[in-house]
Amino acid sequence: MNTTNPAAVPPPLWLLAELTYRCPLHCVFCSNPVDYAQTHGSELSTAQWCDVLTQARALGAAQLGFSGGEPMLRDDLEALVAHAHELGYYINLITSGVGLNRERIGALKAAGLDHIQLSFQDSTRELNDFLSSTRTFELKRRVADLIKEHGYPMVMNCVLHRYNLPHVDKIIDLALELGADYLELANTQYYGWAWLNRAALMPTVQQLAEAEAVVARYRERIGQRCQILFVVPDYFEQRPKACMNGWGRVFMAIAPDGTALPCHSARTIPDLEFPRVDQHSLRHIWYESAAFNAFRGDAWMREPCRNCDERHRDFGGCRCQAQMLTGDARQADPVCSLSPHHGTVEQHITLARKPKEQPLVFRNDSNSLLSL
Repeated sequence: MNTTNPAAVPPPLWLLAELTYRCPLHCVFCSNPVDYAQTHGSELSTAQWCDVLTQARALGAAQLGFSGGEPMLRDDLEALVAHAHELGYYINLITSGVGLNRERIGALKAAGLDHIQLSFQDSTRELNDFLSSTRTFELKRRVADLIKEHGYPMVMNCVLHRYNLPHVDKIIDLALELGADYLELANTQYYGWAWLNRAALMPTVQQLAEAEAVVARYRERIGQRCQILFVVPDYFEQRPKACMNGWGRVFMAIAPDGTALPCHSARTIPDLEFPRVDQHSLRHIWYESAAFNAFRGDAWMREPCRNCDERHRDFGGCRCQAQMLTGDARQADPVCSLSPHHGTVEQHITLARKPKEQPLVFRNDSNSLLSL
């Protein structure tokens, strides 16, 4: 499907608006670019974001996520939500909770916000605040109450790794205590700061298996009281995920500086030049840009993907993961057991059994000079 023929390319259905890379938290597993403070420029204006939302809706996008960084740091968030609501989007806010007070959540509700996803780092104040290098646990609990009070479904997110997998039961208990309708237990995906910290964050096979067993017991016990989604980390699978449901098939992310991306980590691929919304229309970007066409279809694939029966289901897996683990985004995702580079994944998992003592790298402006 390496083509500029719009009839052969499905429209984007899901738009992720990364409004800012600024964030009051300093999470060790943050997926934002590690060099964001030096290389990714200024943020789009309110008018520019409204234009992006209008263009994407005209292309067919129906699901909209506002994320960051921390999107609450944008003073114009309510105006952007109102504009998106007028356009007919289903609007999701992905937030740490910092800045989401009673006044602002009321304004967002009035503007038409449909859905709020609130992140926790752990079930305890001590580890939550350590992993984010902030004192935000009690604030998050208050925000959870506000979300319920304003009639939103309570959607709680917690990224899992070596530090908190052993007490996933306590995380589920917290979700139940807060009245969460949905709990996303998203095992760490190794991009951004998580890639830098992978030796410290990578769980063991035993930790992962024990956590999955705990989740299964809770699902059986609580039924529909809270729906628990457990996302297994790619490295522990034998087949790759259909990353973003295929490159340039349904998903488009717009970075704070206006760069359009087929996935939020795509800039880790150095030989692709990604277009900007202040230089091209979204229609041109989606259908005609070289970056969005780079891995559509299967013409780009090498063996073993080229003749694999799974290629139209997993689309070769994650291009960013292939880049980081092999140095070539056109290789098969090394997560796949058929990949000639699968051994690199196994090496990472093996190292997790004997972790080296090393300091965690916390996300902040001063160390964002670090590179992948």
